[in-house]
Amino acid sequence: MNTLEQVRQRAVEFWEEAGLMEETVEVTAAPLTVEQAIGKPEGRDFPIQKGKEKLMEARFKGAKGQAFTDTYGNYQGTLADIARLDLTDPRATAVFVATLNAVMRSMNFAAYTIHCKDAGPAECSSRIAAHIRERHGAPKIGMAGFQPAMIKALSGEFSMRVLDLDPDNIGQVRHGALIEGGNATAGVLRWADLLLVTGTTLANGTIDIFLTDKPVIFYGTTIAGAAALMGWERFCPCSM
Repeated sequence: MNTLEQVRQRAVEFWEEAGLMEETVEVTAAPLTVEQAIGKPEGRDFPIQKGKEKLMEARFKGAKGQAFTDTYGNYQGTLADIARLDLTDPRATAVFVATLNAVMRSMNFAAYTIHCKDAGPAECSSRIAAHIRERHGAPKIGMAGFQPAMIKALSGEFSMRVLDLDPDNIGQVRHGALIEGGNATAGVLRWADLLLVTGTTLANGTIDIFLTDKPVIFYGTTIAGAAALMGWERFCPCSM
């Protein structure tokens, strides 16, 4: 059973114990505009600004949860419907992940499920070096996902290698770090002491690659609910 299925199994058990599966609950998800999603942060090279991703938002009993995805659309259904979604379908996976975040937020089991805006990405990145030093010392960092503010904050202080799937980034030096493609993943995993991984890997089906014997810090709102369920370390101090 892959990690995403494990997350679903645990989530459904949690929802069933809370009695939510028997209720008729409406869950909606819709892609947000760039400004709705992240406001106007410093810099113009975030993937969502370039049209590479959208931020899907689910609402459940007044709580909101989000997930970055490149496949998106509207959806309505009960949690029983959500539990039966085909998670080999990327759009269905994004709906499930966003919904998981909203439901866990509504139950006070997960927090910080809404992406930070405006100065938030820069403020978050200003804190991450201290967080890593405090918990992990001075590791070699293997980063999965192009988060420009974090790369800028870390590349001058730590040895790091950055992996990304966007061909426009691969082979470029961005904010002091060379961006490498997926074919470098095995080498980066061997080289790194610590993995800093975007939560979007849960939605795009690549998370299993990064769950090795190396310590992992996930970042972002996409993985909020799953991190709470699975006990994973997550860094996202400026989200809402």
